[in-house]
Amino acid sequence: MTGNYLTLLEESLRRKLQVMEEIQKYNMRQQEIFQSGEVDIDKFDEYVAEKGVLIDKLTALDSGFEKLYAKVSEELQGSREQYADQIRTLQGLVTQVTDRSVDIQAQEARNKKLVEDCNQRLEGYQDELLELPREIEQANFKLMLATMDCCYDTMQENGADIQEIAQWVTEVRIELKKRLIRKQEMEQRNNAIYSYMHDVFGAEVIEIFDMKYNPDQRESGAGEE
Repeated sequence: MTGNYLTLLEESLRRKLQVMEEIQKYNMRQQEIFQSGEVDIDKFDEYVAEKGVLIDKLTALDSGFEKLYAKVSEELQGSREQYADQIRTLQGLVTQVTDRSVDIQAQEARNKKLVEDCNQRLEGYQDELLELPREIEQANFKLMLATMDCCYDTMQENGADIQEIAQWVTEVRIELKKRLIRKQEMEQRNNAIYSYMHDVFGAEVIEIFDMKYNPDQRESGAGEE
């Protein structure tokens, strides 16, 4: 009976080592998440839940081991030499469990530190986010001032050009009006001279001179007739 109990204890320890190995793997995955460029919180929570299942198994194994060991320890009194090989095997497994437990605790401590660092960074990001609206408002205000300065500078430059062009247009209008008056006066004078010559020299003479001095005008008049 004692040998069977010892065998069960050995199997319990081996299953515990397997579960602890799985826990170490999940700890490594959690560490990789926090050491990556982008922290996947959903994946981290998934690993925590899966690791929780393993921890429950580990707790159950520990409870069963303790109860079974309590029965075996009484029967081993006075017969330890008979089961020396099994006892040494159990001692070796217990050493492995202890070593692995120390490694897991070290992993957990590192992961805890990574979580704390991540939380501190998140708090810093939250503070930055709280400041962001004020910074955006300040940037918008500066942009508004710069835009207004640029617009008014352009308007002032355009205003100077507008005044210059308006002055030029006024001067051109005055000059154009003068030239129109002069043109009308010259046309009136030409008509008066032509009428005078027509009255003095007669139509036939004027027509001869028209052919000489204004051939184009005569051709135009003939075409209209």
